[in-house]
Amino acid sequence: MSTDPASTDPASTDLVSTDPASTEPAPADRARGFEAKPGAIGSPPQHYGNPLHEQRLLAEGTAVVDLSDRAVLTVTGPDRLSWIDSLTSQAVAKLQPGESAETLLLDPAGRLEYAVRLLDDGVSTWLLLEATEGAALHTWLDRMRFMLRVEVADRSAEFATIGTLGSPSLAPAAPNGIALHWRDPWSAVVTGGHQYSTAQRHPSADWTYSELLIDRAALPEAAALPAAGTLALEALRIAAWRPRRATEVDERTIPHELDWLRSAVHLSKGCYRGQETVAKVHNLGHPPRRLVLLHLDGSEGVLPVHGDIVLAGDKEVGSITSAALHYELGPIALAVVKRSVDPALDLVVTAGDPAIQIAAAQEVIVPPDAGAEANVPRLPRLGAVRR
Repeated sequence: MSTDPASTDPASTDLVSTDPASTEPAPADRARGFEAKPGAIGSPPQHYGNPLHEQRLLAEGTAVVDLSDRAVLTVTGPDRLSWIDSLTSQAVAKLQPGESAETLLLDPAGRLEYAVRLLDDGVSTWLLLEATEGAALHTWLDRMRFMLRVEVADRSAEFATIGTLGSPSLAPAAPNGIALHWRDPWSAVVTGGHQYSTAQRHPSADWTYSELLIDRAALPEAAALPAAGTLALEALRIAAWRPRRATEVDERTIPHELDWLRSAVHLSKGCYRGQETVAKVHNLGHPPRRLVLLHLDGSEGVLPVHGDIVLAGDKEVGSITSAALHYELGPIALAVVKRSVDPALDLVVTAGDPAIQIAAAQEVIVPPDAGAEANVPRLPRLGAVRR
């Protein structure tokens, strides 16, 4: 098997590629993706005709991505930050106006339920979410208010999300005097976080991603900027090893498996739901699964999709979470595999209909020995004789 990116032609657009979080085909009219539709939010375009060229523009920071289907909530009131801090994995009680953060809402067993991008403007805390998550999280948060001075509101019909890796000439909304510009903390390990990857140069160093909230009435103004589809953003995200709630997470996921402690978990903050599992796995155990980047053989002209099976020999060891054709690396994918899988082992992905087998080489993101950071000394057994 050849895993050299040069063995595939990244300039080719023959590989079948879909965004698992979006099923609407790309419209021919690029402006359609930026059309203002208050209260009726559709799926943004996957591409505008040339996904690889759009990747280059996006990587250079000259293009923007229509993410106007994403959900936007606000939490207002004097207790908003301490309340969110008590419920989720990141220390945000002292988040300053204009600062960005990422936090996770876990279930009592430590499994990941929501990944929330946070931005505070001094009056409201803005919660940026996947398209399908706003209503359910809104309902749950309302139930958790008790006697606290907080109010939760869904602002998705008023504000649209625009993604970029640069500094577009597009002014974010600022309803309370602070620009609503969220900057992704994935580019470095945050205070209180921890990175399991041992890569000498983490690919997140080139990940300058951010999201702007704009008034939906301003979407036509965004349409005047160079545009990239969601496929372009997915390819660059995968190459940066950046996990996403809509693709990398299933009903069993804990943050350690995706190396998500580096940006969204504070390991020494106060109690929150699921903290016991986070601490126990990090200090004493190992995550049962691990995220890997797969370099795929592109000779068959097919990309796997979310849920396709990963094999080691004839044994199922994991599944694809997201895949894309990268403009430099060729066909790549993120997959979650069993911790016990040998990192040096070449794998096979079963994809397509009829099914074909795609050779895949691993690039380690979360190593098999991740966790057990406490290095607790082993105590002698009772009755054992010291020599």
